[in-house]
Amino acid sequence: MTESIFDKLDFGPFKPLLENDDITDISYCNGGQIWIRSLQQGSMHVQIEGATPEFVERLAFQCSNVMGTTFNNAKPFLDAESAELRLNFVHSSIATNGIALVIRKTPAKIRLKKEKLIQEDYFTNDIHDFLIKCVLGHCNIMVAGETGSGKTEFVKYLASHTDSKEKIITIEDTLELHLDKIFPQRDIVAMKTNNVASYTDVLVTCMRQNPKWILLSEVRSAEAVSAVRNSISSGHNILSTIHADKAASIPYRLYSLMETDLEVGQFLNTIYRYIQLGIHIKAYYSKKYGKFHREIDEVTEFYVDDNNEPQSRTIYRKTNDGNGIMIKPSAHLIEYIENQNIDISNIVSHLPEEMPYKENTLEEYHDNSEVEAKPEEKPQEVAPETPTIEQTPPAITNVTPEPVAQPQITPVTEAQPVIQPTPVAGQPLDKLN
Repeated sequence: MTESIFDKLDFGPFKPLLENDDITDISYCNGGQIWIRSLQQGSMHVQIEGATPEFVERLAFQCSNVMGTTFNNAKPFLDAESAELRLNFVHSSIATNGIALVIRKTPAKIRLKKEKLIQEDYFTNDIHDFLIKCVLGHCNIMVAGETGSGKTEFVKYLASHTDSKEKIITIEDTLELHLDKIFPQRDIVAMKTNNVASYTDVLVTCMRQNPKWILLSEVRSAEAVSAVRNSISSGHNILSTIHADKAASIPYRLYSLMETDLEVGQFLNTIYRYIQLGIHIKAYYSKKYGKFHREIDEVTEFYVDDNNEPQSRTIYRKTNDGNGIMIKPSAHLIEYIENQNIDISNIVSHLPEEMPYKENTLEEYHDNSEVEAKPEEKPQEVAPETPTIEQTPPAITNVTPEPVAQPQITPVTEAQPVIQPTPVAGQPLDKLN
């Protein structure tokens, strides 16, 4: 926490959570309930001594004072943002069960590393190397998934493999990418939309900056969809995220956000022609791994065939047994990448032409459980006990050291005089955005 505005705030009992790199989100609500989002354990309920409604109100007033604004019945919402933290307060006059606070941590770093991702079954080596080649080959890529699945982190990872000589412009409504700080020597412009400058306004200026890559924050409005269409149709390359239940649904999700009478076939033809890849990331608590697990479970390519018909082809999929299966991309995608002087023959030459099972069995694999066909093997509804954080010194108790940089939060033992936890394991992430 080296930000000027937040250096002036006393985070008190929340400070240990802010200093723990494994924790990405903190939610305070319902008169004292504290929920955190952990990279290793997903969403979990914790208890922190001293984190009272009165303390959170004082923190809100401190924040409003340093921002030069007010926080009361007349102005019941308060947002504060820096390069690595984002705070949102809701006044008790609106949040009738007590003042609410969400803190999101967005550090300026690339958290993902290839070796660790392969080791943790995030994806296979083949699909990893293929996706990196697609970035070098200037493919337009959309990453889908639910809130907290790690879409933005993966976009940052892909962006880190772009050619260092190519200009990047990021367009966000809330700062999360921080590529300008991660790569201070690169030609990167970070733009932020607000009440004065809309997506459309920023995009017009963006085009005049002559970027090679445009990185759009989450596409969740008609204006953002228009920005995507204008970017790709004007010859720029994009990396972006969107909420969709599978990779193949991304074009239809874009259309549903448009809120227009534009004929669906005409719209889809544009999207399938200019967006080469859709990626879906799944996040769930895994009994197999004993922790919160993220993985790429589907990669789909889009193209328009020789008859001018939009087509999709799923080239990578995680099966029920946890194996990743990859098939050879279409001739359209191979030609597109090779036209960018990128050789992918060593990756795709040994791949099969088709999936070894029926393509359209979506219910068999799109699920937050591990094995839909075997209910008895699903993760059991058994959650870890609630960790407790003592007031002096304020720190998370019973942290089990791991051979990694940051410790993993583990349940407290029954011998400790603490309040028993609220079970949450076995469930997907709570939506905190």
